Amino acid sequence: MSRRERALLLLPTLATLLCVLAIFAIGHGPLPIAPHRVIGIIIGALRGMDQSSSREALVVLDIRLPRVLLAIMIGANLAVSGALMQSLFRNPLADPAIVGVSAGAALAAAGIIVLGDKYLAAGLPFVTLPAGAFSGALATTLILYLIATRDRETSIATLLLAGIALGALAGAVTGLLTFVADDRQLRDLTFWSLGSLGGATWDKVVALAFPFVLLLAALPFLARGLNALAIGEAEAFYLGIPVQRLKIAVIVLVALATGASVAAAGIIGFVGIVVPQLLRLIQGPEHRLLLPACVLLGALLLLAADTCARTIVAPAELPIGILTAGIGAPFFLWILLRRRQGFDG
Repeated sequence: MSRRERALLLLPTLATLLCVLAIFAIGHGPLPIAPHRVIGIIIGALRGMDQSSSREALVVLDIRLPRVLLAIMIGANLAVSGALMQSLFRNPLADPAIVGVSAGAALAAAGIIVLGDKYLAAGLPFVTLPAGAFSGALATTLILYLIATRDRETSIATLLLAGIALGALAGAVTGLLTFVADDRQLRDLTFWSLGSLGGATWDKVVALAFPFVLLLAALPFLARGLNALAIGEAEAFYLGIPVQRLKIAVIVLVALATGASVAAAGIIGFVGIVVPQLLRLIQGPEHRLLLPACVLLGALLLLAADTCARTIVAPAELPIGILTAGIGAPFFLWILLRRRQGFDG
């Protein structure tokens, strides 16, 4: 079976698994709800039926469905952001969390939590937090790009070291904000540092929907340019690709998707490096297939992690960032060892 045939088979398989897992996640919890009942409640809500007297409907529509939708969108955002960064820097180790983009977004959000209480108290948390996180992610990405790129070439070592330095600096300032925070602010900052979908609401779903839809809409227009960029910027330019506009579009989209995801759920690492790497091994680097597969597998991975996070230590809840780090860190080391063997060979 060729890689293209595997890819064409992979997409419907991932989509089916995602639907099955979403129904299972909505029905699984302290109040078990059968799959046919979950589907019936959702269809009834779409038809505008009044289900306010049903306890199961309240659990599905007010608690579990927003959380599942948030997990799907954040997982897709992080996976696609990782794939875009790896293509832009032509470096398979680039990931928003590893190179400090997520830390920059979290720093800006933490600054708003500690220093911008008056804006949050004014009822604008779903505007100020995503906007702040986006600004932090965009600034970090631009600084990283300017440091690591010279004469249209990106140094892998400089990229990683600069990312580590920027992440450490953002972490230090976030630590300082934690030191001066009061008890309530300290609880919110702990949420950002560990990552959690426990605060999922429809307001957060709506706030995250715009960058998610924008990212999905842009993918078909980015695939050809990213394929050409893989062979070099000069070659891509001679093939008619507007390289600079492509770079700007990728940087803005990565910052928007990462910033909005961090604002909604805190720092969730390694999704952006695990998912694209797995898919490249399965179906190759063709972006017209890789990017939609990242959407589905990223959503599937984070939804599975969140379902485990809220069930394996019930009634308590494990921060989802711990689970993704537990999976992603060994995978990251495996990639490093493979690259080392390649260099040694």
